[in-house]
Amino acid sequence: MLNVSKTKFILYVLGIIILALGCSLTIQSDLGTSPFDALLVGLSIQVGLTVGSWEFIIAFIMIFCNSLLKRQKPEFFGLLTAFITGLGIDIWLFLLQNLVQPEQILIKLVCLGGGLVVIGLGTAIYLHANFAPIPVDRLMFIIQDLTGMNILFSKTLIYLVFLVMAITFNGPIGIGTLLTVCLGGPILNYFVLLIGNNPNPSANSDTDKNHSI
Repeated sequence: MLNVSKTKFILYVLGIIILALGCSLTIQSDLGTSPFDALLVGLSIQVGLTVGSWEFIIAFIMIFCNSLLKRQKPEFFGLLTAFITGLGIDIWLFLLQNLVQPEQILIKLVCLGGGLVVIGLGTAIYLHANFAPIPVDRLMFIIQDLTGMNILFSKTLIYLVFLVMAITFNGPIGIGTLLTVCLGGPILNYFVLLIGNNPNPSANSDTDKNHSI
């Protein structure tokens, strides 16, 4: 029987694979993706490199931003998650480019909606493992701790910030982006509650306040 550490690692990897699939589906929908993914796609088109490569680069930058906000040492272990996520996105985009090319608006909406649900599920699963959050998700927890608000509020606030950045780099902004900003937080919040247990590491410590999700 698997011990706890192996079980957590399996949940961690499984969640990231599912998360990467969801991101790729929203990108393939061609209706606009999440503000963060839109920024990655925009940078990929405007500057070069793959979408997954920018996932890692932005994560590296955000590690230092999170460190300043939290006033603690940079959490470089989060780069592992960013690397696996970026690699997963690139692989899924490669596999789906000939399989998922929706042309009808209804099929595009199904692809987008399915992607949003899969992203929420994958994120909740890998966060539940409490292994190494992607820096952008770590920022979500930091905002949760600083404001006392729930994940829905933190996720939506982060989406709005990246939306401005995505527009700056001409990322794929569309109806899908609006739906992600409005529904991304609630979907994640639903799956976090469904799976159970607060995935916020600091919320479970003796030195930090507990916040309900």
